[in-house]
Amino acid sequence: VQLQASGGGLVQPGGSLRLSCAASGFTLDYYGIGWFRQAPGKEREGVACISSSDGRTYYEAFVKGRFTISRDNAKNTVYLQMNSLKPEDTAVYFCAADQTYPCGISPREYDYWGQGTQVTVSS
Repeated sequence: VQLQASGGGLVQPGGSLRLSCAASGFTLDYYGIGWFRQAPGKEREGVACISSSDGRTYYEAFVKGRFTISRDNAKNTVYLQMNSLKPEDTAVYFCAADQTYPCGISPREYDYWGQGTQVTVSS
């Protein structure tokens, strides 16, 4: 089971990025996928998740209305579209997989993790 996160970069405040989480070695639609982030000196926190089967989504309040999580089962990939980015969104972003339904955003729930991708929001 491997997850590969990509799509991070440097963006100005108010800009957008789309992160991708590509899975290999397993079928993604049988797993809930969560996106998490960790800023320097802070604990890892949940951002959003999407459940297996019905694609139910959950967002933390600080990203609701700005971020959208989606999945493309044909590509075995989950996306995190991030709009209206703020400097406080700067962090390393991780994706993770777990078979618990519905998905949650506690890092402790997740068994499989990808490496992170850096997102920096700065002018």
